[in-house]
Amino acid sequence: MPRHLPGTLFLRNLVERRSLLFQLVRRDFDQRFVGSAIGWIWGLIQPLVLLVSWTYIFQVCLKQKAPPGYASYPLYIFGGMLPWLLFSDTVQRSATSMVDQGSLITKTVFPAEIVPVSVFLSALMSHVLALVLMIAAAGIAAHQVSLFLAILPVYMLLIGLFSVGIGWIVASLHVFLRDTAQVLSVILTFWFWLTPIMLTEDQVPDRFKPLLALNPMYYGVRVYRAVLLTAQTPQWRDAAIFAAWSAAVFVIGGLFFRYMKRGFADVL
Repeated sequence: MPRHLPGTLFLRNLVERRSLLFQLVRRDFDQRFVGSAIGWIWGLIQPLVLLVSWTYIFQVCLKQKAPPGYASYPLYIFGGMLPWLLFSDTVQRSATSMVDQGSLITKTVFPAEIVPVSVFLSALMSHVLALVLMIAAAGIAAHQVSLFLAILPVYMLLIGLFSVGIGWIVASLHVFLRDTAQVLSVILTFWFWLTPIMLTEDQVPDRFKPLLALNPMYYGVRVYRAVLLTAQTPQWRDAAIFAAWSAAVFVIGGLFFRYMKRGFADVL
């Protein structure tokens, strides 16, 4: 057994190196909008543009309707988009993070494992801004706000563990295989369409439904959207499955990163 499990490493870096982590998060967030006239507002515009586009295609053109229990189809889409965008943004930007921070990793004593963590926290800032709009819109449309929103931070943490775990893996691979980011983009495209965000589970053909059971983000999107948009009791089975996936991927990703980073200095 390794001396420091990934979970211990994660907590240690957050506590003992929180100043460095804060600086990385601030730097990453600022760099995303550097030179922009409206700054962080672009973090809201992108998901809203996607929402309008998908609503037009699926609701207006294809006559798609929200499943029972959801106030409107645009909110149904938005509720599924938010966790997916948080996940995909973290993973995609984590892939190149080691190369982007190569000078720090090779020239200083730098805890490279916290870079994907900082990417997630930076993405989380934009996510929270969009989430506030989502909760307000859901409250207006449904005339109620679920008390179960109080557990939403737990689901954010699970998405973070899952995203950072995969982020560690792809960041490590990209150091040695520079095609990793491009391959990841293709994988995430297929992964997105295998996750019921615009469609409901009932619309997925029976022959593809076994893929849903093997898709961790299927459970993540389901529990996240249900808490945001319904006043029903959370689906604890889905939450437990997603929690198990998140913990497993986080540990595996941490062990993989720790093994691979021994050779970073020779390649970067």
